[in-house]
Amino acid sequence: MTPLEQKLGHSFSDPALLARALTHAGANSANSNERLEFLGDRVLALVVAQTLYQRYPEEDEGALTRRVHSLVRWEACARIGEEVGLWDHLVLTRSEAAGGRARGPILGSALEAVIAALYLDGGLEPARAFIERWWGPMFADAGTDERDAKTRLQEWAQARGKDSSAPVYTLKEQAGPDHAPRFVVEASVKGVAPVTGEGGSKRQAEQDAAAKLLAAVGDIA
Repeated sequence: MTPLEQKLGHSFSDPALLARALTHAGANSANSNERLEFLGDRVLALVVAQTLYQRYPEEDEGALTRRVHSLVRWEACARIGEEVGLWDHLVLTRSEAAGGRARGPILGSALEAVIAALYLDGGLEPARAFIERWWGPMFADAGTDERDAKTRLQEWAQARGKDSSAPVYTLKEQAGPDHAPRFVVEASVKGVAPVTGEGGSKRQAEQDAAAKLLAAVGDIA
């Protein structure tokens, strides 16, 4: 097994699957990981949903849904991608390899593609074993705050009284293919430096921006 396969916990019978999962569309559009990313997102959601269903038998659909959303978002995938060391194995253009703001979304997408490669090469169990191993520490904390970030930011702004104003969300960028779009949204509140968030939908990007702004105001409060 290669060092990467050891971290993935699976020896590929079809190494081309893994190679494709690691190939960004910018480097090779004809043999990129975009279709694998589409499948891997669904495999991840299934395993996470089943694990949460079994782990939290008393929780209703709403509580379980909040937990699922926090675990399958691209930020969680990017975090695991960093821990696995996936970036060093990706096939990227020179500009993409420089990283920057695109590093997180690229890592998250590639990690989902790797999950699909595990599923296609060995079935659900290798994919499940990988997810349970690397997502394990996050299952206990996911979605424990019943209020989403936008709601909490709104409450924080209201608590500041008449000198404050409601949060404003501005779409700054929309890119990517139809099946895997990426949105960048700026969140701002009077008296606080604005921040940007990213996500696969405008709502996800707004939530990400709100969470980052909450962290910022927590630091200065």
